[in-house]
Amino acid sequence: MRPIPQPQPRTPARRTRHRSRGSVLLRAAVLGLALVLATSCAVRTTSILRDPGTVRIALNSWVGYEADAAVIEYLLENELGYQVQLVQIDEQPAWQALDQGAVDVILENWGHEDLMATYGPDGNGTVVDGGPTGNIGQIGWYLPRYLVEEYPGIDTPEGLREHAEVFRTPESGDQGQFLAGAPGFVTSDQGLINHYDLPFQIVYAGSEAAQLTEVRNRYQRRAPILFYSQDPSWVQNDLDLVRVRFPEWTEGCDADPEDVSCDYPRYELNKIFRAGFARDGGAAHELIRNWTWSNADQNAVAQLIAGDRLDPEEAAARWVAEHPDVWRPWIPAGAR
Repeated sequence: MRPIPQPQPRTPARRTRHRSRGSVLLRAAVLGLALVLATSCAVRTTSILRDPGTVRIALNSWVGYEADAAVIEYLLENELGYQVQLVQIDEQPAWQALDQGAVDVILENWGHEDLMATYGPDGNGTVVDGGPTGNIGQIGWYLPRYLVEEYPGIDTPEGLREHAEVFRTPESGDQGQFLAGAPGFVTSDQGLINHYDLPFQIVYAGSEAAQLTEVRNRYQRRAPILFYSQDPSWVQNDLDLVRVRFPEWTEGCDADPEDVSCDYPRYELNKIFRAGFARDGGAAHELIRNWTWSNADQNAVAQLIAGDRLDPEEAAARWVAEHPDVWRPWIPAGAR
C-alpha cells in the first residue's frame, strides 16, 4: 500500500478539534526522528522519547490505518493511562523508524516480506511480528456498478481496453485515466497496464483523501471513474462498486513490477513491533498484541472519520462506547 520526509508526532492531549492530523508538533521528537532517518550512516538509538509511559505509533496515510490508530490511541490513554504519539510517516520509512528506535509499532502491515527479512529475526533483529489485526486486505481496481451496467464486460482487462476512451480526462490526454492516491503507495498498477496493453495513464490525486473525494464527486454525477482502492475501506460500504476481474494472484506472477499478469494478493494484515517494545512495552504492548477486529469494525470507524467528518478521537470514542464486547478482551487481565 501506501513519503513524508519529516514525520510529525502529535500529542492527543493537545489536539485541536479539526481533521489536520499533523497540526500540533512535538519539536524535540520531530528533530530527533528526522535526524535518525535522514543520516546516511544512521546510528540506532535508544534515547528518543524513551518514556515508558509513552507509546509511539507509526501513522500511515490511509483512512483505515487512521481508524486503527484512533481506537488503539483512545484505549491506551483512557483505559491504561498511557500517553500516545502518532508519528505521521509513510509505509516503508516506518520500518526504518522501527529499526532506528523512533517508533514502537506499525499497526497495519500489508505484506512487506522483504522488509521483514531485513529487519526481522532473520535479519538484524530490530522488529518482530505482532500478530494479526483480524483484517483481511486486498488491493484492487474499482469502478462504479452503473458503468458495468452501461458497458457490460468493462470490469475486465479486455473491456477496459475496448472502452478506454470512456475514462479520458484532460489530465490523461488521449488515454483513459486511472486515478491513484499518493505516489508513495506501493502498487502493481503500471505493471498491469503494461502487461495487458491498456491505454491508460496513471493520474495521482496526491493522497487517499483527495482521491476518494474525487471518486465520490464523480460517483454523484454518475461520471466514469476507474481507481485504485482496497478492502477494508469505508468507501466500499459507501458506494456500489465493482472490482476489475484480473486473473487470481499466484506465486511469482508479480515478480517483475513492470510486467504484472495477475490481481493483487490477499493479505492477512498484521502488526509489527519494535523488538524492544515487544520485550519491555508492558500493558501497552499486551493491548496492541491482543487487538483483533473485523473489516466491518475498521470500516465503521473509518466511515465516521472520512464520511461523517468526525475528529478521530470522537470517532474512536463512539465506536468504543458501542462495542465493548469487541475491545474489552484486548485489555490486559491485570489492568481490568
